[in-house]
Amino acid sequence: MSAPAQVLAANLLAQLAANGVDHVFLAPGARSQALAVAAGQLAEAGHIQLHVRLDERSLGFQALGVGLASGFPAAVITTSGTAVANLHPAVLEAHHSGIPMILLTADRPSELRGVGANQTTNQVGIFADAVVDCIDVPAPAETDTHADLDARAESLAECVIVGSISQGGPVQVNLGFREPLSSVEPNAARIFDTLIAEQLEADSNAVTTPGDDIGDACTDPNCGGNHGHSSLERTVIDLSLKTVVIAGDGGYLAQWYSTGIPLFAEPSSGVRHLPESVPGYLFALKERPDLVQQVQQVLVFGKPTLSRPIQALIKRPGVRVFSDPGRHGVFNPGHNAHVLGDDVEFLGDSDEAWLEQWKATAKELSKAAVPASVPGRVNRRELVAAVYSAAGKLNPIVLGASRLIREADHWAPAKERKVYANRGLAGIDGTIATATGIALTHPGSTVRVLLGDLTFLHDAGSLAIDAHDTHFNLQVVVGNDNGGTIFQGLEVAKTVPDAEFTRLFRTPQKVDFALLARAYGWQYVLATSQDDLKAALKLKGRVVIEVPLEG
Repeated sequence: MSAPAQVLAANLLAQLAANGVDHVFLAPGARSQALAVAAGQLAEAGHIQLHVRLDERSLGFQALGVGLASGFPAAVITTSGTAVANLHPAVLEAHHSGIPMILLTADRPSELRGVGANQTTNQVGIFADAVVDCIDVPAPAETDTHADLDARAESLAECVIVGSISQGGPVQVNLGFREPLSSVEPNAARIFDTLIAEQLEADSNAVTTPGDDIGDACTDPNCGGNHGHSSLERTVIDLSLKTVVIAGDGGYLAQWYSTGIPLFAEPSSGVRHLPESVPGYLFALKERPDLVQQVQQVLVFGKPTLSRPIQALIKRPGVRVFSDPGRHGVFNPGHNAHVLGDDVEFLGDSDEAWLEQWKATAKELSKAAVPASVPGRVNRRELVAAVYSAAGKLNPIVLGASRLIREADHWAPAKERKVYANRGLAGIDGTIATATGIALTHPGSTVRVLLGDLTFLHDAGSLAIDAHDTHFNLQVVVGNDNGGTIFQGLEVAKTVPDAEFTRLFRTPQKVDFALLARAYGWQYVLATSQDDLKAALKLKGRVVIEVPLEG
């Protein structure tokens, strides 16, 4: 006999898979067993890629990595209680980065909520406004027919995919389940086969992409819309003004506006390789206030949050600022930006001499700032250069938050690279997990994540990989400077005693990275020279590369 829980779960997972959801992330649990059984059936038939992990926090960030790299949501399955709460960091990052994600959170039925039942808390609204929508699905009952549950699953799948993609963020489906919590029938794989056959029969003369036509049937009022703000108003940009373009994380649309204009592109902007890009722009911003004072207009794309000089430029009185409403939403911390509309008119022409002045100045200052090489050691500039050189155009780079991504902002070359970073909230949480999700979407490639020692240790649990998921190539390159040296730039570093500052902020650690890596079954390499590093970056499989750095 089919348990009602299994009927709904099998149909829901089959519908998601038939409409393009390829990656499903599962953390084991009792209340979610119907979802797990259905996911297992689909995976065994080759209809989805199933990734089983122990830690829901890591699980969420791996799903985020899939959405970040592919633009299509992965599904996350958890049991009830704290399992759901552990998704919160990844949900917040997805929300602030505009990354699609589908959360399937198992729950007790309504009669067991608020009465002290085991592993039960209020999961409805647990993520507040960090989700596009929270759909609380009543527990299926014996009186529900298979047709009723099939229709419910179809509607849910349509709405969550459309909502997650169109509004750019996570959607939570909170699923109440009563006992019996699972059964072996119906088989989700067979339901999937039927759905695909029906899709082919319905439109045998057209070639469609999974998910292309699901929006028409979605009746949920929360489906549709865009992440952040949009404007249909006309925007007039006067290029006779001395203008610069700033491209932060995800600011790839800057490519359509930067022709002939100085472009200050962060590493994860996607446009650092363009001819207008000014490598070393930070040196010019810091050391040439006379040049900065000439800026009259700024066009902002993505979320530029890596440096104070950029923030100061955007907020400078008298500067005309336009901000594009990208997947992060409108960037406007200075409350002085005009939203860049969909209808843009350009007046005047850009000044080629203005662009060349910025490029020449930045080049000269960058050359003077190059740190001296030390035989037998690797400095931060050399570390960034080595990772970028090894990656080429096709192998993704993931940059952890804190100091090394800022080093990349200073030293990364103006070459075409696939660079990702969690800049929605710019936290160090889940960096290895995010890189793992990206690696899962790039079979055959080598993904390299460059991060500091504290960022590595914060997410060390993500080194635990299911035996079925060992086919990808992921290098975790750890720049080890024994603690959070980025905090040395804070005001507090000048006001408290050194010993107190070290304990409260820098927090040096004495973890044996070799033992830690090997405990999780990863290769380990200690790279103390550029030759060591170059050789290590050629390795395949899962590798931890430790690079000692000076404080």
